[in-house]
Amino acid sequence: MKIYEVEKRTPALLERLLQLWETSVRATHGFLSEAEIGKIRGYVPRALREVPRLVVAETDSGRLAGFLGADGPRLEMLFLAPEERGAGLGRRLLEYGMGNLGIRELTVNEQNPQAVGFYTHMGFQTYRRTARDEEGNPYPLLYMKL
Repeated sequence: MKIYEVEKRTPALLERLLQLWETSVRATHGFLSEAEIGKIRGYVPRALREVPRLVVAETDSGRLAGFLGADGPRLEMLFLAPEERGAGLGRRLLEYGMGNLGIRELTVNEQNPQAVGFYTHMGFQTYRRTARDEEGNPYPLLYMKL
């Protein structure tokens, strides 16, 4: 597995990242409806283009296994291919981000308990909770810091 920061965000890479995002969300965000996933999917390409730092993990055969995006000390996104969950890749990506990008804070859906548990295990602590997400939807968010 190789983990590296993306230099050039080609249309082909962005499409692969979008596909991975969708399979990951379907595996972990059971609280979202099909319509909501479709709506959010419309925002993801822009987020992938605009996040200041983008790190990907690829298998030795070139299959995309996961990615993270960061803006300064804030983790903006971390998604894994469903088949990679539980195998240590999330830890490796987050440790890369903490060590190389200075990640120290993040926001996570409270309704994604596996992610909340993962970040807590990695040393993050909740300092704030909102009843709704940034778009005003009824999805509580936890704001966490190291």
